[in-house]
Amino acid sequence: MGLKTPIFELHVEAGAKMVDFGGWDMPIHYGSQIEEHHIVRNSAGVCDVSHMTVVDLSGVDSKAYLQKLLPNDVEKLNRPGRALYSAMLNEDGGILDDLIVYLTDAGYRIVVNCATREKDLAWMQKQISTFDCRLTERPELAILAVQGPESIDSLKSVLQKSAPNHVEFIDTLKPFVGGFSDTWFIARTGYTGERGIELILPAEDAVQLWQDLSSANVRPIGLGARDTLRLEAGMNLYGSDMDESVTPLESNMAITVVMEGERDFIGKAKLKSQLDEGLSQELIGLIMQARGVLRAHYPIYSGDEQVGEITSGAYSPTCGHSIALARVKSGAEDLEVDIRQKRIPVLKIKPPFARNGKQVYKLP
Repeated sequence: MGLKTPIFELHVEAGAKMVDFGGWDMPIHYGSQIEEHHIVRNSAGVCDVSHMTVVDLSGVDSKAYLQKLLPNDVEKLNRPGRALYSAMLNEDGGILDDLIVYLTDAGYRIVVNCATREKDLAWMQKQISTFDCRLTERPELAILAVQGPESIDSLKSVLQKSAPNHVEFIDTLKPFVGGFSDTWFIARTGYTGERGIELILPAEDAVQLWQDLSSANVRPIGLGARDTLRLEAGMNLYGSDMDESVTPLESNMAITVVMEGERDFIGKAKLKSQLDEGLSQELIGLIMQARGVLRAHYPIYSGDEQVGEITSGAYSPTCGHSIALARVKSGAEDLEVDIRQKRIPVLKIKPPFARNGKQVYKLP
């Protein structure tokens, strides 16, 4: 038996197929992964992501600590509520994890992945030793993600009678901004490529909100649909599209790296070397119009040379054919994927594949 979120019993009651995910018992779907995918693209759904790890950072050296810890620049967080997406690197520039950090009135709130929790916390604690600040994990909190074009209106409708103060707060938020409304932390963020809200809130409140959303026909969404949604949005999955063996520059994450200035963050020397010498590999998007599904680890060829492999792949319900992220030799063209010893042409594109419910590229 794995760890359980506060919503576990409600998942079981809703008929979810439960699977192990990073040591947690989580719902993969509630009957139809494709139907759940379309719900988020066309209306609104709610996903339990309480397995994620929430850490609060406080103390006078908090900013200096993050400037050393992260390749992205927390100087961008120029007012409370602003959010920043970043990798966290080892000394060799390899990605230990990806995370979101918010500036709050009390310091910073950081959300990291569940499967890397122990490694992340140990690394963060090791790096903090020379700084006057402290990390506080918040395991008593749950996280719900309400996503889709109707998500904000649906959530506000549910909260209008019971918590009008939260509705007023939501109306003040812009994309990639969050903050506290009483004991709830509410942010305009998500992992689906759609409009949405993520709520970090006390466990008992999360149970009640999940029930209220279900009563208002905001459908539950499993991790299966969440994965195809994030893939269509061109968002990396840690452990698949990136890990300690690659850097952000090799993972389509260069926008999250700030090299300018004298700031010496962990892994900077390796990234500078890569920029000076040029990258040997890159993370790209692939489209396959032929029948079949692109899967992780399928080899990619250019002529007779294997130039890489797929890191994440799936059938795209929005686009109607198979899509994938793949790490390949830099500049490789005329690509084919090997599926059961048969070479099938694939089209190379720059992610994302879909945004706001629609395909964003044109097929030849």
